[in-house]
This record gives sequence, structure tokens and C-alpha cells, in this order.
Amino acid sequence: MPRHALPYRVPPSDVVTADAWSLVTPDGEIPLPEAIADWDYQMDLHLRRRVRVDLARARSAAGLPEDTELLLSVVWTATGSNLRGPGRLARLNGTGPGTVDLDVRLRGADLGGVLLLDTALVLAERRDDARPAAPRRAGSVLWDDGVELRLQGDAPQFPMAVIDFSHTSFPNGAAWHIQISGELDSAAMGSLLLLVNERNTATAEAFQNAARPRAVDRVVLSAVYADVARTMIEYALSQDDFMDEADHPEDSLGATLLSLFHRLFPEQSITDVRLRRQHAPSLFASELQAAVKIFEEPQ
Repeated sequence: MPRHALPYRVPPSDVVTADAWSLVTPDGEIPLPEAIADWDYQMDLHLRRRVRVDLARARSAAGLPEDTELLLSVVWTATGSNLRGPGRLARLNGTGPGTVDLDVRLRGADLGGVLLLDTALVLAERRDDARPAAPRRAGSVLWDDGVELRLQGDAPQFPMAVIDFSHTSFPNGAAWHIQISGELDSAAMGSLLLLVNERNTATAEAFQNAARPRAVDRVVLSAVYADVARTMIEYALSQDDFMDEADHPEDSLGATLLSLFHRLFPEQSITDVRLRRQHAPSLFASELQAAVKIFEEPQ
């Protein structure tokens, strides 16, 4: 995170020593990667790092009284869901070095896009007895840093829910249903929803095992992905404003559909594919089936 010029004194950055974030997996901790290739919305994240703060030096350099209470906080932001929340908050007292083990657990259903993790050392309470030019307001930032984690994968990148279709208007025998609505410039997270029928145990179990799929799970997930891709592409082609030269906001429905289209039909124009769907629907269906590589083992 870039440092900004603040209207109060701040300590030098080396008063805080922060280890790199690590990702906790079933096989142990690994350094936090730049991206998680197999992430999907069923995958929760468990993150850790250790932070050491020289409390006495931090207060002295900022012109704060020796008994000033400080906070070490972690705030997460997900660009795909437009959600933001606290990850961890630790109070720091005393005058010696303070060591905090930050342990953050995030629900996959709340995430998407790029995950931003901001760590900050801040003033816990207002201090009117601080020296001139010292920070006074609660929440004044003395130190901060930030990292980004891109969440990407072959699974459908939008919210999903497992429900009982018998309580809905969907056919009881359907295994899943993809809902798409809204204008192309609307947020993708609010325009897409994959519903899985909990009565269809093969499909529900496949998504439960998405992080470590069995052979049968891979077949089911491949079929779902192919059907979702078909539904999304057909929806896109049905929209008059879905065009090659369109410029949709980042993380919008239109941007998501354009990204999917160019991944499945590289070096082809939207106009050509739209005409082929209209005049040769069987050929279009076969081309789309080939593009999603249905039932192929991932490389």
C-alpha cells in the first residue's frame, strides 16, 4: 500500500516487522501466491502472518504518550463481490515489543475477483494530550501495508447456493439452474447466480468436493461448467449492446461475458458468432461444446 502524506507525525516504517502472509491448506502452510488457480466460491480461505511492533519506539516517534493504546487491524476487500470487512483486530499495550499472530478466515461466498488484505497500526482512542503535530484521532494510521490475491479458476466465478428445488418453481428433477439478469454494465456479482439442487446428490457432492474432486465429480463439474458457459454466451449474444468494441466497467456483467467469449472464441468476432448461432445453431452448439473442452482432463 502506498504511503500518503499525513497531517501528523508517524514513526519510521521499521517500527513494524511483518512476515509475509501464508495460505493455510490441508497439507500445511504455503507462501501466499499471487493467484489461486483452482479457487471457487465453495473454497474458504485461511490466512496467517506474524507482525512485531516496537511499541515504545512507535509511540515516541509519533509524539504519543507512553500509555497510548494502539491497534493492529486487518481489513479485507473483494473486488468481485464489492464486499469489505474486518479480518482481525488486536489491541497492543505495554512498552516492550508486541508480537501478534494474525489469523484470518474468510468465507469463499463473500469473495471473488481480487482479494485485498490491508494491515494497519492505528491509534485505538482519541488522545488530546499528545504532543504538537502528533496523531490525536482514533483510527489515525501510523503504519500500513497491503497485498493482493487474485482469485481465479475454472469454476464458474459467481455466487452459488445449494437449495431444495421442491421449494421453488424449478423442476424437482433439475440438477442446477443458472440465473442471469440485469444490464451489461451492472455488477456481475448481482447479476449471476448458480443454484444447485440439493436433492441431486451427485451434483451437490461434486461442488462439496470441488477443491479435491473425485473422477465422478470432475465429470459432473465439467457438465455444469459447459452448461453455464452455454447459457452465459447465449445470453450475451441475445443482447444488442454486446459488441466487440463495447467498454464495460471492470467486474461488470458485460466485462465478465466479454472475457468468457474471447476465451472460448479467440480471434473471432461477436458478429460472426452471433450470425452462426442464428443460421447454424447445431454447428454453434458443437463449437461451444468443443470450446469448453467438456469432459477433458484439466491440463
